[in-house]
Amino acid sequence: MILVTGATGNVGSALLQELQAFGAGPLRGLTRDTARAVFPEGVEAFAGDLVQSASLEPALEGVRSLFLVSRVGSDAEIIEAARRAGVEHVVLVSSISVQTHPHLGPAGENLTVEQLLKGSGMTWTILRPTQFASNALWWAGTIREHGTVRVPYANVGLPTIHPADIASVARVALTESGHQARTYALTGPERVTARQQVGTIAAVLGREVSFAEISRQEAHRQMAVFLGDEVADAVLDLTGGDVNDELLTVRDTASQIIGAPARTFEQWAAENAAAFR
Repeated sequence: MILVTGATGNVGSALLQELQAFGAGPLRGLTRDTARAVFPEGVEAFAGDLVQSASLEPALEGVRSLFLVSRVGSDAEIIEAARRAGVEHVVLVSSISVQTHPHLGPAGENLTVEQLLKGSGMTWTILRPTQFASNALWWAGTIREHGTVRVPYANVGLPTIHPADIASVARVALTESGHQARTYALTGPERVTARQQVGTIAAVLGREVSFAEISRQEAHRQMAVFLGDEVADAVLDLTGGDVNDELLTVRDTASQIIGAPARTFEQWAAENAAAFR
């Protein structure tokens, strides 16, 4: 039995589809609301909340492999609950910032979770993806309502990754041998700037989307409202304010593991055009 947490999210939903398509065996998706969750046929929808680790105990019963999205609830409690339940292998989604910006608070939190997992006695695979293509959904409301995007660091290109590639790597790690005790830094196939992303979305929509570059200070004021000061600063550093060669490096890790070319931002935009209309 494989349990997928974050099962309705960008990575988890794609992972369940892949696991089901590849005949990975009994599958279980964790969701807060089983009535509203739409999973592939044959996937068991199981009610649970990572914020309330005690609610995971029934979901973990009979599970041998776990896909874990970190820093949602108490990771120490979740990992311990998995260990007690007899989980043998955990695939953890961490962040590339652990190696590119270890001084940042969120990166330190991710590293702590990685260390907890490594010390748990269970086998593990750690995924460290870079910026998600799906982060562009932050712009969906303003594109729909105003046909405009206002962001800082307009011309900083990052090797943005399609969430489905993270899911594909996770599927391989969960179902094939040779990936235990491995840490994978994952990126997309090329650097893409915010300006290029907006241009791609406009092309997919077939209409103009205006673009304006704003200051870090203005962006921070907007982001801190829902992210808090520390996380807003970290996001701004990682998206252009404090880039380095390690963050900018395009890696072929995902395509090598998957055995297929990495998906592009253009592909993601075409698949998610409805969100911007």
